[in-house]
Amino acid sequence: MSEGLFFNVTTGYIEGVVRGYRNTLLTGQQYSNLAQCETIDDVKLQLGPAYGDFLADLPPNPSTSALADKLLDKLVNEFRYVQANATGSLSKFMEFLTYGYMIDNVALLITGTLHERDTRELLDRCHPLGWFETMPALCVATNIEELYNSVLIETPLAPYFKGSLSHQDLDELNIEIIRNTLYKNYLEDFHNWVNTHSGVAGSPTAEVMSEILEFEADRRSINITLNSFGTDLSKQDRQKLYPGFGKLHPEGTLMLSRADDPEAVRIAVDGVHDYRTFFDQTGMGSGSNVGNMAGGSDEGKSLEDLFYQKEMELSKLAFTRQFTYSVVYSWVKLREQEIRNITWIAECIAQNQKDRIGNYISVF
Repeated sequence: MSEGLFFNVTTGYIEGVVRGYRNTLLTGQQYSNLAQCETIDDVKLQLGPAYGDFLADLPPNPSTSALADKLLDKLVNEFRYVQANATGSLSKFMEFLTYGYMIDNVALLITGTLHERDTRELLDRCHPLGWFETMPALCVATNIEELYNSVLIETPLAPYFKGSLSHQDLDELNIEIIRNTLYKNYLEDFHNWVNTHSGVAGSPTAEVMSEILEFEADRRSINITLNSFGTDLSKQDRQKLYPGFGKLHPEGTLMLSRADDPEAVRIAVDGVHDYRTFFDQTGMGSGSNVGNMAGGSDEGKSLEDLFYQKEMELSKLAFTRQFTYSVVYSWVKLREQEIRNITWIAECIAQNQKDRIGNYISVF
């Protein structure tokens, strides 16, 4: 059955709601107005029409972190509304959207337990979209082994741990390996679901989400490789962290697993036009160092900036299709980028560095 046929009235309503949310994203003119602000209170005033009551209880001239938290509240509120009305395969699709945040939250709790922090305090730092009902139960754990066993039993991430990680792996040296292993398993599961689930396979959702997830898999493979240089991570262990799909898989990821420097990474991604262009624009692989991931190109944009820019392009394209769950995923990504944009503007204003605003704003 085609996705257009199996879309019910509820799902069609939700797609309409999400498209409405997308239309409330800030425009280029609104960003220009924000860039002219002199104080955080001015920023609050400019954001009033878009964020309304979510900013009402902020104190005068709030910190940028307090402002960012309130901006996130709006996204979470809208997401929970959509999730509460989702049914069937759309409900499962939205569960998948939360798993990445759950992984970050669990990694935070693992780190806190290793450092013997009160994990209850860490709950306030967890991303709200990665919250699950049994998360407070993880705070009962007093050591890593107890936490590991709780994760396997009490969280939706259990399938991503089983067969991949043991409690002996959960130490401070391995925390990023743990995070990347979980993300690898999660992305592979999500990609498999959109391409095999009845009613979704072969649909616009599968087509759009496959492209988005392939890009995410490639981005992670490239970043893992670049970040591994100068560390104790072996090439064999590095290769285990690459998702088993994407435009770079398998030839490109095989070359990435053997790379010793940024030039070898550039050669590995040369067969994919977008990635080759990104490396050309940042100068990475041309006698440069990994520091260019954080900035240094002629246009002031880093490799990570260009990855975000590509993510925004894919997210915007999702809205050109009808009857697809991908608009939910894309709207979340666009809203998150808006929050990053606003937070960056606010930080520049707070530091009296407004001249830095322009280069890092993605308008959509």
